Amino acid sequence: MSIASDASARPSGFHVSREVQQLVYRLLAVALLCAALSFATEAFLTANNILNVLRQASLLFFLASGLTLVILTGGLDLSVGANIGLSACFAATVIKATGSPALGTLAGLATGLAIGICNGLMVAKLRIPSFIATYGMLWVLHGITYYYMAGETIHGFPPGFRQIGSGYFLGVPIPVYLMVVFLLAGTIFAQRTIWGQQIYAIGANPVAARLTGIPVDRRLILVYAFSGAMAGVASIVFLARLNSAEGDIGEAMTLPAIAAALIGGASLFGGVGSVFGTFIGALILTLVLNGMNLLAVNANWQPLVTGLIVILAVWLDMQGRRRA
Repeated sequence: MSIASDASARPSGFHVSREVQQLVYRLLAVALLCAALSFATEAFLTANNILNVLRQASLLFFLASGLTLVILTGGLDLSVGANIGLSACFAATVIKATGSPALGTLAGLATGLAIGICNGLMVAKLRIPSFIATYGMLWVLHGITYYYMAGETIHGFPPGFRQIGSGYFLGVPIPVYLMVVFLLAGTIFAQRTIWGQQIYAIGANPVAARLTGIPVDRRLILVYAFSGAMAGVASIVFLARLNSAEGDIGEAMTLPAIAAALIGGASLFGGVGSVFGTFIGALILTLVLNGMNLLAVNANWQPLVTGLIVILAVWLDMQGRRRA
């Protein structure tokens, strides 16, 4: 939800903004998907499967929530998947060398954050388009990760660390609790803080944002740093879940993360979207993939379906902007 769209033409009386309408439509899509899958397969509406869907959605949400703030500024971070790989490998190395999950977690988060700051500096200070800067960073990270790991796999972490990705509390997976925490924090930051509103303003009109005194460069560095840090969070949860680290971990996560943000209503043109919408987008995408697995759809078709969903989300966004 952009400042501009909320501020513009708010008539007296009851008014539901276009963003709220779109959010309601997406919630209805979740309900329809659940209803259809419940009829299609008995295995869908079981406690184990629902918890599995929420766990998978949480992994995607960690990555997509940080990416959403970047998209709100009109940018894109294509390096998040590669960021997961390098952060996870560094975290795994520190855990094995020191025996300390806490130090390993800090190493993973710091690596993700540092990569995000580098992306932010390239975009804000060197004026490199975000697509080019983060695409280049993707290959840099792949190169470092593959050289560092040399084809090896690091596995076998302490049980306490593995609880982050595989443990339960009161019958609910721990990653789901983490998702709720980041969902609330991200929503409050984006919707209720001055910094969050400035990010929307930058995406809506970066020139006007500069003229009104918003420190655009610092805010851009902030959002890319946040995106990198969330990739670091995702790397720790992945590492704890898989109990192993190798060079290609997280490599296939970039497109689904972008898809989750776009399905959730974020616009590639900037200034439109929300962290809660991205949560709904992650849930829809996970439900689709879960449904295909339960219906035994060939795994080769799943990337095709993801790609088609992304194309559809972008097309709907463009149609909505033309009508606005």
